[in-house]
Amino acid sequence: SKGRALASATGRLRVEGVTLDDGTRLDADCVLVSGGWTPTIHLFGQAKGKLAWSEARAAFLPGNPVDGISVAGAAAGAVSLSDVFASAEKAGASLGQTKAAIPRSTGPEATAGIVAAWPVPGSKGRIWIDYQNDVTVKDVELAARENFVSVEHLKRYTTLGMATDQGKTSNLPGLALMAGITGRTVPEVGTTTYRPPFTPVPLASFAGARAGELMAPVRRLPLENVHRASGAVFQEYGGWLRPAHYGGRNADAERAIQDEAFRARQSVALFDGSTLGKIEVIGPRAAEFVDFLYYNTMSTLKPGRCRYGFMLSENGVVFDDGVLVRLDEHRFVVSCSSSHVAAVHARLEEWRQDRFGRGAVYIHNATSEMATLTVSGPNARKLLETVGLGLSLADADLPHMAIGHGSYAGDAVRIARVSFTGDRSYEVSIRADRAEPLWAHLRQAGQAFDAVLIGLEALMILRAEKGFIVIGKDTDGTTLPHDLGVAGPRAKRQSEFVGRRSLFTEEASRPDRMQLVGLAVPRDEAALATGAHGIERRGSKLRSIGFVTSSYQSPTLGQPIALGLIERGAARHGETIEIQHLGKLRTATIVAPCAYDPSGDRLNA
Repeated sequence: SKGRALASATGRLRVEGVTLDDGTRLDADCVLVSGGWTPTIHLFGQAKGKLAWSEARAAFLPGNPVDGISVAGAAAGAVSLSDVFASAEKAGASLGQTKAAIPRSTGPEATAGIVAAWPVPGSKGRIWIDYQNDVTVKDVELAARENFVSVEHLKRYTTLGMATDQGKTSNLPGLALMAGITGRTVPEVGTTTYRPPFTPVPLASFAGARAGELMAPVRRLPLENVHRASGAVFQEYGGWLRPAHYGGRNADAERAIQDEAFRARQSVALFDGSTLGKIEVIGPRAAEFVDFLYYNTMSTLKPGRCRYGFMLSENGVVFDDGVLVRLDEHRFVVSCSSSHVAAVHARLEEWRQDRFGRGAVYIHNATSEMATLTVSGPNARKLLETVGLGLSLADADLPHMAIGHGSYAGDAVRIARVSFTGDRSYEVSIRADRAEPLWAHLRQAGQAFDAVLIGLEALMILRAEKGFIVIGKDTDGTTLPHDLGVAGPRAKRQSEFVGRRSLFTEEASRPDRMQLVGLAVPRDEAALATGAHGIERRGSKLRSIGFVTSSYQSPTLGQPIALGLIERGAARHGETIEIQHLGKLRTATIVAPCAYDPSGDRLNA
């Protein structure tokens, strides 16, 4: 049936057959539709280039030249290989390029062989033109009768070309139909204005969270299978699938978590911290850039050293916390919290584009390229020394908040002496695809030190014992840095940084702001409920003065520990307040956030 045209399709709810223009009926279950052969000329059109109609191609092609833009290849209407080469030579010459040897085609030349088959006015039945917006021939004919013959009016009256494909399959047949109805040519009807984006938003994006992993892919650790083989029970944390604890699904989860946290304080713990952000900031103005992004002054950091700091939103609220590493004069690594990597990366790019250029600052997110294996505990240094990483781990050479560079099995490793547990800790970063042998070596060597694998739940207990916060858990959408006891930069910094002005508003200076505190209860009582409210009595009424943000049973201290945000908390240490949860009242004493080793001796800081 080559050379014939489809007259109609038959079937109810699905295609069962087609009828050709000569009356022949064919069985079919699918009909493929072409909107014509149209070059991708959107960028040319968006640059205010005028289009020219080509009868030979039955398409619009780039017309008048535009300064700084030359079109070659299929976009210029070239079909055969020889035409493509010739158009490339012409385009290069228009941009001032010297004439070079042009390749020649030695094979068979392609021909377009285009025959226009536009919709015919007055056709019977439903003949669709725009298959997404259900625009038919009759809709275009109605537009002409209503005098909407301008191409811009036609588009808006019928919604022709306004679906997610932006007219890629429907515009030209619709224009040709209007030309036939009004007795004009296609170029006389004209085209609508090409507007970005060329690629529209996919329909799947509008499905939102219902698309599951297609919308929000689960991020996985490089060593996920290794952890599973070790009995890890996985849960999702901040979009990452990470070990919650080890021991298998049949184990008593609470007991396993308590055991991991207790053993981590006794000897040495191994933890996979690969999810930590590793965003490199590079360039001659990198130091100025990180100063602007951080609440703390970072440009005074010496190469080879680390510094803990906050990033603030423009409203002054703590956005993220983490360690900034300075590799050399013009290169930093932003080690942001795991759940905020994408947001911090986007934030860095936003401010780079706003105030800095690529020539001044370049940003590279290397989070997925590197695995970070954490060794923490009193015997952490001894364990690492048995592995042999090619550098001195002596405190004089690698003190707390310093970095060192070594190697393992020929691969470069970066070792950061930072801690989220409060014990001596080392974060060893290596290429993600080379992490498994190092992890296996650490586990094998760790047997001599009674090393324990810990999941995120045990880590949360260890950090809470030290009063270390988790942004979004121990803070809310109103928490400012001085609410967390970090008021120095607010009082002393003179240079501009994101959120600075918001720290001096009337709201930010209120004396009754909620501040980070510890909450202690008797040893023989159960841990406070996370989310429980501190209350204040005013006659017969109760008023919330804050809430519990984190609460755990500490196996090392043998008692419950908790963190909270309480009104005027910093000035109320030693005061006993009432805590209400689900209608039940308890009492707790406001204390300093750090419940374990407040002098920092175990950290060797």
